[in-house]
Amino acid sequence: MRMAVRDGSRLAFGSEGLKTVILLFTRLSFAEEVRRRTPVLALAPMQDVTDLPFWRLMARYGGPDLYYTEYFRVHVTSRLESWIRESVVSNPTGRPAIAQMIGNDIPSLVRTARELMQLPVAAIDLNLGCPAPIVYRKCAGGGLLREPAKVDAILGALREAVPIPLTVKTRLGFESPALFDTFLEIFARHDIDLLTVHARTVYEGYRSEVHYEYIARAVERLSCPVLANGNIYSAAKGASVIAQTQAAGLMIGRGAIRNPWIFEQIRAHLGGQPLVFPKGKDVLHYVRELFDATRPGDVKPEAQVEKMKKYMNFIGLGVDPTGQFLHQIRRSSSEVEFFSICQRFLDHEDPMPLEPFRLELGPRDVMAGEHL
Repeated sequence: MRMAVRDGSRLAFGSEGLKTVILLFTRLSFAEEVRRRTPVLALAPMQDVTDLPFWRLMARYGGPDLYYTEYFRVHVTSRLESWIRESVVSNPTGRPAIAQMIGNDIPSLVRTARELMQLPVAAIDLNLGCPAPIVYRKCAGGGLLREPAKVDAILGALREAVPIPLTVKTRLGFESPALFDTFLEIFARHDIDLLTVHARTVYEGYRSEVHYEYIARAVERLSCPVLANGNIYSAAKGASVIAQTQAAGLMIGRGAIRNPWIFEQIRAHLGGQPLVFPKGKDVLHYVRELFDATRPGDVKPEAQVEKMKKYMNFIGLGVDPTGQFLHQIRRSSSEVEFFSICQRFLDHEDPMPLEPFRLELGPRDVMAGEHL
């Protein structure tokens, strides 16, 4: 770095020094933004869900304080996926965007981080939590939690290459939380700017209770802000998790698909304001907006109905306690049939908390454990 020199009463920096000061200010600004918004609310990165149209829709309903992208897949020949890049470049939310990477090749991760720093991102996040077998079998995402030394090396290289805020989203471990304290030491050593903990192991997926006591441990041992993640399905649950863990905020994923009002509800609850629940007709309107917002122009209605079922798996749990809505929606095949079912269950004026009912679900059902 070139030294700063005096020029009359002004302090002039060389270009490298000025860039360093700007990036340092960026890290300080990020930390201040998190502190200012505490408890900070973040939209979790969900692959094939949290794209630009979904961000735009969430913002209409109040939205979170931070938006995380779907993960950029990183390997030797990877390039930034154009549709994820567009979420950052065209971010319509007015809130910071954090770009998430997933991979294990250090030179490629460093290269991708430098490419991402050319975009308007508030931070770069490393995914250490994805529980999908296709990911962890390649020793990426949650699979890296079997290799602390590798994570240590990755974060060391990224921290050296990334002067802007660097964050991590992790689970407790792969099969057990036995190495969780080891990972906390690694995170502290590399001075990350924010940690999100999904308090389950990779092996547990989404089908077990959430072990919030480990988030409290992370809060106690790290100097950076910690976000709590895992089954935040209502304002009361969010407040309870913050009280239990003392986390700086919450990251919400599936709960926001089911209830886009949840961020505003949490803010109201924590601010001592009465909660406003949507009526059935409001939820019906949201489903229609979701159908239209996430439908590419060239997609046939039947194909969009199939696409909607991944969202309706989450929404359906909060609609009726019998499971009939979800059962019928999963078997719909046309737009007319789909919305006819929605109208039968949602065309009413009753308030809907949209908390997940305890439906009888098979152990391998994608929604098993959602209410735990």
